[in-house]
Amino acid sequence: MMSGENRYIWQADDWPHWRYDLAALAAPMAEVSRAQGLLLGRLADVGVALRDQASLAALTEDVVKTSEIEGEQLNVPSVRSSIARRLGVDIGAVAPVDRHVEGVVDMVLDATANCHAPVTRERLFGWHAALFPTGYSGLSKIKIGAWRDDASGPMQVISGPIGRQRVHFEAPPADCLDAEVRRFLDWLNGRSDEPPLIKAGLAHLWFVTLHPFDDGNGRIARAIGDLLLARADGSPQRFYSLSAQIQRERKAYYDILERTQKGTLDVTEWLAWFLDALHRAVDQAQHTLDAVLFKARFWQRWAATPLNARQVKLLNRLLDGFEGKLSTSKWAAIAKCSPDTALRDINELMALGILRKSDAGGRSTRYELNDPIMSASSLSSYPLTSTPSSGASPV
Repeated sequence: MMSGENRYIWQADDWPHWRYDLAALAAPMAEVSRAQGLLLGRLADVGVALRDQASLAALTEDVVKTSEIEGEQLNVPSVRSSIARRLGVDIGAVAPVDRHVEGVVDMVLDATANCHAPVTRERLFGWHAALFPTGYSGLSKIKIGAWRDDASGPMQVISGPIGRQRVHFEAPPADCLDAEVRRFLDWLNGRSDEPPLIKAGLAHLWFVTLHPFDDGNGRIARAIGDLLLARADGSPQRFYSLSAQIQRERKAYYDILERTQKGTLDVTEWLAWFLDALHRAVDQAQHTLDAVLFKARFWQRWAATPLNARQVKLLNRLLDGFEGKLSTSKWAAIAKCSPDTALRDINELMALGILRKSDAGGRSTRYELNDPIMSASSLSSYPLTSTPSSGASPV
């Protein structure tokens, strides 16, 4: 970058005095608030146990997707087990959890459960250390719990093969980070005139623009956004995941981020995108809640029916969204039983009317949940006021 050439927003003379057209953002803000109200209204009508299940689903998706955005694949059962243990939610058998999963979960839960606590330099350092428990990012050793030092050159966001790399963004020099982060935290923790949803969008953009760590800046920026959204909701319990929505719209996210960071301090376009993505995240949470409620009603419908552990396990897999079609061989592999035992389990469920043969063709017979049993009308008569005490287990 040539000396004196202003290419990025942090080089502007009036940095970081953000500007935005509040009138243009009023309608998107109102739409997000309405969607949040509809979701929270539905949640208010269900019991604590089901709200906990909905929160568990949202937090699991948030942890998995915030890492997936950065190209890291976490084990979903491990993440779910780690969060369930911390929330005190009974999910039955738990999966093994490694240190890396625990670290990401620690950060996300601290950001949301302790949303009203000040965000300090030490708290950010703790999040960063939790993300990188080994001191390495992949094969590269990085500074942990400390600002980057730019010893190997300016912090740049790049893509493409070596020799043809494209620089998408260059962060502020390391020697100004102490002052820059202090100014950011003063604004974050202090009272300001921005509407809460606008502040969440600005905080995300501001932190990821400072890029103060060697790695993990995107995940921490999203955690800060979640913290401010939890404050805006007035509840530390999360029921929607902006990180998951960003992952679904990853290319659009990086495109708008690059345009904004190479533009002016008028960030109306970024905030409009942020609010629209947030709206879609809340709408997606309605589908998650549908699945949680549906699964609960299903198990209440069959609470008095004696089922073995294999049948409960496979039915839960189907209820959670089994990929592909279920065959006898798949049943045997998942349940760790013989094909004869798998077929016996399936025939029992077909006799009860829980399963049926799929219409899909193929070399082997496929099975699926019976549509009449799965219809909303057939399940809605079972109130969500109790938990089965015997028979089938919903975990």
